[in-house]
Amino acid sequence: MKPPPFEYLAVDSVDAAVGALAEAGGDGKIIAGGQSLLPMLNFRLLRPSVLVDINRVPDLAYVRDDGDRIRIGALTRHYMLQTSELVAAQLPVLHEAMQHVAHLAIRNRGTIGGSLSHADPAAELPMMTLLLDANLDVRSASGRRTIGAQDFFLGALSTALEEDDMVVAIDVPKLPARTGWAFEEVSRRSGDFALACVAVTLSNREDKFGRVRIGMMGVGETPMRASEAEALLEGQPYSDGLVDAAINAIRASVEPNTDLHASSDYRRHLVGILAERAIRKAWTRAMEGSDA
Repeated sequence: MKPPPFEYLAVDSVDAAVGALAEAGGDGKIIAGGQSLLPMLNFRLLRPSVLVDINRVPDLAYVRDDGDRIRIGALTRHYMLQTSELVAAQLPVLHEAMQHVAHLAIRNRGTIGGSLSHADPAAELPMMTLLLDANLDVRSASGRRTIGAQDFFLGALSTALEEDDMVVAIDVPKLPARTGWAFEEVSRRSGDFALACVAVTLSNREDKFGRVRIGMMGVGETPMRASEAEALLEGQPYSDGLVDAAINAIRASVEPNTDLHASSDYRRHLVGILAERAIRKAWTRAMEGSDA
């Protein structure tokens, strides 16, 4: 298949990119890695009149230490995130998640800004920004604003970005000391979209659950947080019964779709299994950290 006709603009600044989007009047798309956009063009699922190529924009591909946060440029390729020593040291759960993102050829080209803007509900990076309470730095022709990950994803392939908006950076808080983490995903084959996935970070506070964050994907129209289960665990001493109650709350909170890969009931069962594994593994890591 071939894409519909479009005008191609290669820009060399953020201002030029957002200006081109504004001029397109809602009929323009940013292209960077193109790993999701080009297949959609070929299937005629999108018909933009203008593609704005931002690969020549300088200073948009980086991972840097910003004090208590890690700042990631929107043009940062997946492989750069996967191999970043800074990410591995400060955000090990994100480092683990990157091992599951598609295939090497896609990781070499795909970008974090593109993945977040595409907002596939079965993609790892949208869930990770939600889990880690990240903020997205967004530019438009009218200025700059910050959108929290909890407000960014509105539905499947739908975000809070306006027609002339462009994600330029992502700020991710570092994990505090004594934080355990875990990432559990099931897919039919390595690199396939997840049937279900759960990631957890939690702290150990005097042998009780401190702050707990549980992210899920593949079981809804957006990445999700298991807020009821988080509230059940926080402030309580660890017990098998408490973990079981949290798993029941997680299963009750999701309404997965049935598709050709798995039924709704199977995905609901699977997300509970993965959540149990992740919570127990994260707690073990948190306890090990408290003994250091």
